[in-house]
Amino acid sequence: MSEVDYADVQGLVRFGYGSMTSASYALVRVKNADAARAWIRSAPVTTAVTQKPPPTTAMNIAVTAPGLRALGVSQSIIAGFSHEFRGGMGQESRARQLGDVGKNATSDWVWGSYGREPHMVVMLFAEPGRLDPFIQRAKNANWSEAFEEITSLGTSNLDGVEPFGFSDGISQPQIDWDEQLERPCTQLEYTNVVALGEFLLGYPNEYGKRTDRPLLEPDSATTGLLNAEDAPAKKDLARNGTYLVIRQLEQDVRGFWKFLYEQAGKNFAEANQLGAKMVGRTRAGDPLVPVQAEPIPGTDPHTVTQNQFTYDSDPVGARCPFGAHVRRTNPRNSDFPERRPNALRKLMIMSGFGPKGFYNDLTSSVRFHRILRRGREYGSELLPEEALQPAPPNESPRGLHFICLNANISRQFEFLQNAWITNTKFSGITGESDPLLGNRESIPGCPITGNFTIPGDGTLRQRVSGLPQFVTVRGGAYFFLPSLRALRYFAGA
Repeated sequence: MSEVDYADVQGLVRFGYGSMTSASYALVRVKNADAARAWIRSAPVTTAVTQKPPPTTAMNIAVTAPGLRALGVSQSIIAGFSHEFRGGMGQESRARQLGDVGKNATSDWVWGSYGREPHMVVMLFAEPGRLDPFIQRAKNANWSEAFEEITSLGTSNLDGVEPFGFSDGISQPQIDWDEQLERPCTQLEYTNVVALGEFLLGYPNEYGKRTDRPLLEPDSATTGLLNAEDAPAKKDLARNGTYLVIRQLEQDVRGFWKFLYEQAGKNFAEANQLGAKMVGRTRAGDPLVPVQAEPIPGTDPHTVTQNQFTYDSDPVGARCPFGAHVRRTNPRNSDFPERRPNALRKLMIMSGFGPKGFYNDLTSSVRFHRILRRGREYGSELLPEEALQPAPPNESPRGLHFICLNANISRQFEFLQNAWITNTKFSGITGESDPLLGNRESIPGCPITGNFTIPGDGTLRQRVSGLPQFVTVRGGAYFFLPSLRALRYFAGA
């Protein structure tokens, strides 16, 4: 296997630009294809190469399927990208799968719905005080000729805390950049190390396969592209690229804390505890289950006290409920519902004869559904104590620009969204979706979706009913984050 050419990978994949606390995302449509290609050719796109000292600004570019068409990419080439990417997030059938109904309906989106789909997103990052000058340099004379700007998504720096008041961005998968682990493999223990091909196209994923992608016949236009490792006679347009998902999530911070406060009998300490149960972590980011002594491969040494755990010590969900947000989005399980099964037990489980009612047996192995999160908050900070007060007139919205990277939209982002987050039947529970992101809409066979259950360990369970919808989708799209070589190809360089 060849080493990754970091100079060909956009930096967002490797770094996330955490030290650049200012960011802005310009969503644009191509107005003039020649001018747009010229702007792309001159754009100072930041790569994944380590720099010392690190840069103070960064730019990355991603494009939608309509954007590829607007740049003049042929339909035969676009057809090689995934079905989800080509169809787009705003497609009606996909909206139902993602739970974008009711208040989340695409007809109410600010951007991303039919007629408002962006062609590109230009992501600009900077250290404090450097963003505005950087934006001005990026939007040079060619910008206005090349693009029509739909909107610019601003961000806030809440010091690692999302708008509801909980620490965020704590748990991320560790990418196996050097491809040290053999794939495919059988995983008997939970690990945080994930195959490179889960996040970067052109490399083996957790199945030991390479995700389908556009492979082109060699010609004068494709000279600068890398050859495909699994088809050496072809040029790999998507290698070192990935899919980027953006969703603008507006958070009702006041509604969230007022609901918890009322449910807790107007006891703020108990409201905090209920919020932690719904999120799955304390506001400080500490897990609700004990940290284990055994190291977990891929766990950041700096976050051991917050990430060195699984839910093996909490089999009934008494400490961290099965329906809690973080337990839904990362069940921290392995390929089998039991740790270190003996040969007979392993054979029984693989044959489908696992123990009836064993909750983890109903949850797919998490390693096939990891995503790399790169989101940023927007809006001003509102402390939980302040959220209980009446809102001032014309209060500005708050929320999260959810951004994630994945090589397979369907198996990674969409699986998390429709099988674990919006699914009202998850890990043995029913009648409740994700307490934070659920839409609370009734579905056939499940008229009630606004419950939240806290199991008891030898005691009666508690049930919170009538959860309002706390998060509303305001826009979204699927993008392709190309390699530097692919960007030059799209720009005709």
